Amino acid sequence: MTDSPLVPAIEVQGLGKRFSDNGQAVINDLSFSVAADSSLCLLGPSGCGKTTLLRLLMGLEEPSSGVIRITPALAKQMSYVFQEPRLVPWRTCLENVLLPLELTRGKNEASRAYALDLLQRLGLDERLQHFPGELSGGMQMRVALARALVTRPGIVLLDEPFAALDERTRFRMQDLLLELKSRLQLQYVFVTHSISEAVYLGDQILLLDGEGRARDWRGIDFAERNQQLKLTPSFNAIVQSYSQLFSEMENSNTASSRSGERP
Repeated sequence: MTDSPLVPAIEVQGLGKRFSDNGQAVINDLSFSVAADSSLCLLGPSGCGKTTLLRLLMGLEEPSSGVIRITPALAKQMSYVFQEPRLVPWRTCLENVLLPLELTRGKNEASRAYALDLLQRLGLDERLQHFPGELSGGMQMRVALARALVTRPGIVLLDEPFAALDERTRFRMQDLLLELKSRLQLQYVFVTHSISEAVYLGDQILLLDGEGRARDWRGIDFAERNQQLKLTPSFNAIVQSYSQLFSEMENSNTASSRSGERP
């Protein structure tokens, strides 16, 4: 008797998205799958459709073509982390985290205890009654992450959440996300412009070209992930290979532009 094949957590087939206001296709014939318990990082140039893809996965946009399948147990509860924390300024740290539970009438003693546990794990247990304006940028982003996790989501979608942070804080947040992934069996789709960040955080990486097509997909496998990994030849070889792919795409776009110029 053979084991049955694992069903992908996310499966996308022939996905296309065209906005009616200008008719421009943002996502073109995109197909990929994300394995169960795996994290996916999305890379690509500005305007290639990374955020649109997140919105399609979240159900905030409807596909123009193709299908998206998400394992029902995971799709039942998904959460979204924006590039900015987007905290309510007149609510305390704890009150911001509890907000999704209040909106869904899921707030109770057990959920409050879970929120407190999350904030403690995120190193914010002494900031519970602080308002967003009293917190650093890194602390605000940790609050936003706790708010996304408090509903116990199956998948978290993160749209460049660390882009505005200084380098040291960004590295700490990367390690924190990996720690939460391990402790909470967290599965995420993470958008970034940083090749190094994608290689560090992704079990799988999808590179989109400027027209929203899949340029490259691969699995990334490291026995252990910590900041020292970024100094190793194996890590930097992968980063260099993606840098080369970006360079090839830029050269291709430049050549296409020149070919369309009038003499």
